[in-house]
Amino acid sequence: MNTDKIQPLADRMRPRSFAEFVGQEEIASSGKLLRKLVENDELSSIIFWGPPGVGKTTLAQIIANQTKAHFVVLSAVDAGKEELRKVVREAKDRSHEIERQRTILFIDEIHRWNKAQQDALLPCVERGDIILIGATTENPSFEIIGPLLSRSRVFILKSLTEKNIFEIIKRTLKDKERGLGGYEIKIENEVIELLAGLSGGDARVALNGLELAFKSKIIPPAGGHKSKITTDDIKESLQRTHLIFDKKGEEFYNLISALHKSMRGSDANAALYWLARMLEGGCDPLYVARRVLRFASEDVGMANSEALIQANAAYDACHKIGFPECAVHLAQAVVYCAKSKKSNLLYVAYGKAAADARNTSHLGVPIHLRNAPTKFMKEIGYGKDYKYNPDFDKPVEQEYMPNELKEKKYL
Repeated sequence: MNTDKIQPLADRMRPRSFAEFVGQEEIASSGKLLRKLVENDELSSIIFWGPPGVGKTTLAQIIANQTKAHFVVLSAVDAGKEELRKVVREAKDRSHEIERQRTILFIDEIHRWNKAQQDALLPCVERGDIILIGATTENPSFEIIGPLLSRSRVFILKSLTEKNIFEIIKRTLKDKERGLGGYEIKIENEVIELLAGLSGGDARVALNGLELAFKSKIIPPAGGHKSKITTDDIKESLQRTHLIFDKKGEEFYNLISALHKSMRGSDANAALYWLARMLEGGCDPLYVARRVLRFASEDVGMANSEALIQANAAYDACHKIGFPECAVHLAQAVVYCAKSKKSNLLYVAYGKAAADARNTSHLGVPIHLRNAPTKFMKEIGYGKDYKYNPDFDKPVEQEYMPNELKEKKYL
C-alpha cells in the first residue's frame, strides 16, 4: 500500500459486500428483509436513517455492487431539479431498452432537499421510473415529505458498538490491499479499545483517527516502515479528552450526572462548568440539549413552565447552527434551569399514572367519552350524554376516568 494515496483510509476500507459489512445486524444480517430484497433483486424505495459513520452510504454501495440495476448517485448538497430530470430521462430510456434495466438513485443527505425538490422526486418514484435510496441523519418524519415517506421503507441504523469499531480497526490493521497490513504497526488492544470508545460509534471517525496517528508516527528505516501507536497518539489525533468518552462510558455519565445535579441544586456556576467540560471535550451538543429538555419538565415543571420553552429553544439552536456557536444557547438554558424554582410534581404524578396504566390496560374508555364518527357508533351510545364544556358557564360535573379509578388523584 502507498501512504501517498489521496483516498482516505476510511474510504479505502469501505465494505464491498454484506460479508465485509460490520454492525446493523437487525437489518443487514442474513435472512433479514433488506438483505433478502437485495439478494433477490426485488428492492423498492428505501430510506436509511441514522447518525454519521454507521453505514448508510456503505449499504447503498453494497446494493450497487450486488443489484442488477443501474446505480446513480446524487448529493442533495450539490444536485437539484435539473440533475434529477437528467437521471429520470436516462432511467426511462434504460427501462425501454431490450434488457429493461431498472435504475436505483441514491441521494445522500436527502433531508437537505426542500419540499419543492422532494415534490419533483415523488412522481418519479410513484411511476417506478427510479428506485430511491435516500440517506439522512435527520428524523424522516420531519425532513421528508409525507407522500414520499409513505412510498418508502425506512431502515433505522444505530451507532456502531465499540465491539463493531474494534473489529473494523483490527481488520484495517490486517488488510494489506486496502488497509495498513503492509506495515509493521505495533498497537496494543487497549489502545484499539480506547480508539473504539473515543469514536462515538462512528467508524469514519475511528479510521480517520487511526490514519492520522499512523501517518504521524511513520519511521522509514531501511527495509520498510515501523511505527508504534500509543494512547497519547490516539487522543491527540482525535483532539478529545479520554475522560469525556472513556471506553466504559463511566466518566461521560458522571459528567452528565454532575450537570443535572448542579442544575437541580440551583448552582448555576457549577452547571456552567460541567456543561463546558462536556462540550469542550467533544460531547454532541444535541445530547446535552436533550438532557436539559428532560430536566426542564422533570425538575422544574410547573414551578416555571418557561423553562421548557428555554430548553426547547436551545435544542433548536443546536440543531440549526451546531457547535461551537450553540454553546451560548445551551449556557442560557442551563443557567435558566439552574436558577428556576424546582418541582418534581409532574415527574412523580406521571410515574403513578403510568403504573396504573400498565395495570389497568383492560379498562375501556367510558362510553360518553368515546369518539362517534359513524351513525352506527352513535346509535349504540358512543358519545351519548357527553357535556361539551364550553357550552356551560360553570364547571361541569362529569367523570373522565374509568369507573374503577374515578377516585384516583395523581396531582
